[in-house]
Amino acid sequence: MSKPLDKPEPPGEYDCCESACEPCVWDLYYEDLAEWNRQQQALSSAAQNGDSTDESAG
Repeated sequence: MSKPLDKPEPPGEYDCCESACEPCVWDLYYEDLAEWNRQQQALSSAAQNGDSTDESAG
């Protein structure tokens, strides 16, 4: 796994134009948030299992 991701910030109040863009800034935010959540789960599981391998060395 690469370096930990920063938690994504939701779009600002006026970032969405509400004209059904594809993809919408909210779609991108939710994709980034899902990836961040997956990474947090993986990090938590690794910590609970005592996995201290450094995967960034490769």
